[in-house]
Amino acid sequence: MALESLDIRRRSASQTRAPDVRKHTEVAKLIDISRCIGCKACQAACMEWNDLRDEVGLTNGTYNNPIELTDRSWTVMRFYEEELADKGLQWLIVKDGCLHCADPGCLKACPAPGAIVQYSNGIVDFQQDNCIGCGYCQTGCPFNIPRYGVTDGKAYKCTLCSDRVGVGLEPACIKTCPTQALSFGTKEDMIDIANARLVDLKERGFDKAAVYDPSGVGGTHVVYVMPHGDPALYRMPREASISPLVGLWRSGFARTLGVLTMVSVVVAGFFHWMKVGPVDPDALPPREGE
Repeated sequence: MALESLDIRRRSASQTRAPDVRKHTEVAKLIDISRCIGCKACQAACMEWNDLRDEVGLTNGTYNNPIELTDRSWTVMRFYEEELADKGLQWLIVKDGCLHCADPGCLKACPAPGAIVQYSNGIVDFQQDNCIGCGYCQTGCPFNIPRYGVTDGKAYKCTLCSDRVGVGLEPACIKTCPTQALSFGTKEDMIDIANARLVDLKERGFDKAAVYDPSGVGGTHVVYVMPHGDPALYRMPREASISPLVGLWRSGFARTLGVLTMVSVVVAGFFHWMKVGPVDPDALPPREGE
């Protein structure tokens, strides 16, 4: 089955159901942290392919550069030092970027029609032409990923190289990784590779090794192999989930409540007018004692 299909499954602020005649295999990127050497080749390849040039900033005493995701840095390597009881001092390296949730909170929160789309292969993409810069997608994302442009106010994030995948190529970061820390293929195959990797890591003494594919967002299309298991060590949420407020905002109940509130205000205003009558701007205020 084709991995490159970019048929749209869901659009932000749209209730139109996508046609379900054609079925397509979902794709995923596997990030094996135990193999990563922090070379930043993936970070450079992302900027090169997407024609991004971030400003030269300041360091914070670590190898983090840039320090944060920006509208011109969609992939950032993060470096952490952790003292673990059973392993001693550990240097943890994390490739940070969009996880392409199966149930994306950014898409649910977005009020602009078509500003965020989810393709049939699972990739979540931003369409800046339709973005209104409201910031709701950042609020809806449990991983704090979207960033806004300083000049245009539009939201940006990793697209999982949807333009490359759309013509049968793998993402640029996968292409350039020198240690095979990154893999790309069907979601099913990536999970199988991740589980096989866990067996190897546990044989080497990493008893807590785990796969990070949070169910609170329906799973993700960027899956991690974490040698030390606990997502908090890698600054990832243990229980990633969409805020209930986002669900309420996009639910039919919220829209119904809003309509009822507006109707109630109109009805109350009508009866107030019937009882009191129109306000006469020329009427004098009542005198004292009257």
